[in-house]
Amino acid sequence: QVHLVQSGGGLVQAGGSLRLSCAASGFTLDSFAIAWFRQVPGMDREGFSCSSRQGDTYYADSVKGRFTISRDNAKNTVYLQMNSLKPEDPAVYYCAADLESETGCSWEDYEYEDWGRGTQVTVSS
Repeated sequence: QVHLVQSGGGLVQAGGSLRLSCAASGFTLDSFAIAWFRQVPGMDREGFSCSSRQGDTYYADSVKGRFTISRDNAKNTVYLQMNSLKPEDPAVYYCAADLESETGCSWEDYEYEDWGRGTQVTVSS
């Protein structure tokens, strides 16, 4: 059975940092594209960071230069390092695995078959 287990998140002051983890069981993460999405109430999930099967990384403009996605294949885990957090960053953050795409990354949530349960990130001003 395939699972993505998330950890990390919580409350941080604006300008601070957090690291989210996304650990896989039942499959090997380095064989698939892994993305991070976030969602605020009343809004669609927004894809903003992705690591492709080839190891290329992609970022939305809203997080570029502040967030970093990385993989630890030995731990079968993907990380999201979030620095310089802003008041507009609070959301529920999800990791997701695209089990079918061969190349690149998608920002469309329907392209991703497996999802973590989400973790809340709150930024205080």
